[in-house]
Amino acid sequence: MAGKVVQICEEKICPIIEQAGYEVIEVEYAKKHDGMNLTFYISKDDEITIEDCEKVNNLIEPILDEINPTNDETYILNVSSPGIDRPIKNFKDFLRNKDKMVEVILYSAVQGKKKYSGLLKNYSDDLVEIDTEGQRLSFDRKKIAQINPIIKF
Repeated sequence: MAGKVVQICEEKICPIIEQAGYEVIEVEYAKKHDGMNLTFYISKDDEITIEDCEKVNNLIEPILDEINPTNDETYILNVSSPGIDRPIKNFKDFLRNKDKMVEVILYSAVQGKKKYSGLLKNYSDDLVEIDTEGQRLSFDRKKIAQINPIIKF
């Protein structure tokens, strides 16, 4: 059911959000401590404010009521920024993080390690490359569990 709800929202709701000037990073429909949550993670060139989240929420709430993607199952609607430390999942994320420090987490160890950090250099459908300790490392995308930016304050 969760996959179907996400698919309906991606087809029917995401284009409306994008027409309003936002990028939809991810749609999530998942059980949380307070019940089922339908969450839209949005972005734009400037930082996302609470007013942006409220605007998108007010825009999509009546449409969600009309299309009823959960088939009358109750849920909590959330609109949120994915945060500055959001995982790198697509080419736009790569462009935002190119030449910045990242942590690559693998499903299984390579050369005895599951975590590598370095400057993100290349990103494709098949391969991710980072520069670390004076060398370039390449990882098969299928073997990567997650790529996270390293945030220093």
